[in-house]
Amino acid sequence: MDILSQLGDGFANIMSNPHSLLAALIGCLLGTIVGILPGLGPSTTIALLIPVALTLDPQTALVMALAIYLGAMYGGTLTSVLLNIPGEPSSVMTALDGYQLARQGKAGAALAVAAIGSFIGGTLSVVALMALAPPLASAALAFGPAEYFGVLVLALVLSASLIGKSVFRGLISIMFGLMLATIGTDLQTGVPRFTFGESGLLEGIDLIIPIIGVFGVGEVLWSLVHPEEAPSKALKIRGRIWPSREDSRRSAMPTLRSSIIGFFAGVLPGSGSTMASFISYTVEKRISTRPDKFGKGAIEGVAAAETANNASTGGALVPMLTLGIPGSGATAVLLAYLIMYGIQPGPGFFTQNASLAWALIASLYVSNVILLILNLPLIPLFVKLIDVPARFLFPAIMAVAVIGGYAGSNSLFDAGLVVLFGIVGYLMREARLSPALLVIGLVLGQMLETRFRQALALDNGSVVGALTTPITLVCLGIAALLIALDVRRTLMEARRRARTKDRDAPESVIVPG
Repeated sequence: MDILSQLGDGFANIMSNPHSLLAALIGCLLGTIVGILPGLGPSTTIALLIPVALTLDPQTALVMALAIYLGAMYGGTLTSVLLNIPGEPSSVMTALDGYQLARQGKAGAALAVAAIGSFIGGTLSVVALMALAPPLASAALAFGPAEYFGVLVLALVLSASLIGKSVFRGLISIMFGLMLATIGTDLQTGVPRFTFGESGLLEGIDLIIPIIGVFGVGEVLWSLVHPEEAPSKALKIRGRIWPSREDSRRSAMPTLRSSIIGFFAGVLPGSGSTMASFISYTVEKRISTRPDKFGKGAIEGVAAAETANNASTGGALVPMLTLGIPGSGATAVLLAYLIMYGIQPGPGFFTQNASLAWALIASLYVSNVILLILNLPLIPLFVKLIDVPARFLFPAIMAVAVIGGYAGSNSLFDAGLVVLFGIVGYLMREARLSPALLVIGLVLGQMLETRFRQALALDNGSVVGALTTPITLVCLGIAALLIALDVRRTLMEARRRARTKDRDAPESVIVPG
């Protein structure tokens, strides 16, 4: 009852403070817009608002920053579903099924399921944040760099086996992404890697550039070369724009499961919403009764990715508030806000700043409700966007993609990279390789290298010592087993095809001379 009493005080604080309510509304609107625009993100936006935040009281500023954080998660869904351009890296998994549903005339259902899943995931994660913050923060510290490395390797192999049609082809795409992740200046040695003398590559490749390129520009190129699959014929609104009873039934359990997965994934510092959406999508495809539908328009795929995406926000706040360790890029900026106001996060945060702490938790509930109220009524308007003829839609997608690449760094070089990655995405599809796995390799590759080098540093450069912790060994063992099983399956299929070919071949007839 003590928790409920403190939460009640937090709600009373927020609801009686018009500045906090206005900050939540503005933050939700701004966050949704930021999520729609590729190249921007909650971290950048919250950081840019620091001069404005300095003119506000701590509670109002933090409420607005948290609302932006939540709003950006949903905003990225809109372009993922309607244009196949993920506004955020965490929306990549949503695009896999969301855009296919839009092509089938079910964009409204996809957006509605995403909005409801976002609300449920975000709300349940706040409940978990209240109840489980201190013990989970301590447990998260048990994961060192070596354990993170093992989990990331397993995640990459799982993605190759589930998203691609074969682990081998999937690993090729992932390896391409891992190679791209090494481009830029080595942060430990200061040596440029694979920059080829181009100053625009010294800081590496911004994650949003290949995401926009392979999904947005790549889709346009694919549709131009394969007009029979172009949106001008496929993107039509058919029937109702809200989820059917069957859609709701299929989405219910994935939404609940992904709320749990997303929260716990968010608790692990450095994993963030991208990892949360990926793990949830992978789990749902693994246990689904129709795994072949994933990537082709499975409504439960959208529910899993979006619910986990938003549930991770509450999880990411756990290590930040209770240990002072940011769980994501956005929470790192939120941590700077707290320090800027002289508020010390850590084990004593909920006791020394009880009024502010519970007001912030209450504001998370309020912001989730605002986002649901804002976004559900606008779904019919959003859906109308996909009824635009291809001759207008394709230039719009190209414009959004190029502007998104330029906006992140004000660099024409990055805008050119977007087009280059679009060509790469198209060629990968022609070669039956997965552009999504390239992006996953790039996103997780940077984490993978960082964790591996940290593990080496802790064990004085010993690879054996760094990779022989129990959790790491289990993860690497499962990854090796998955690869071995795929190799075995591939060999068996090759032998079966060879036997079938021999059986069907006509017998040669020898004619006596």
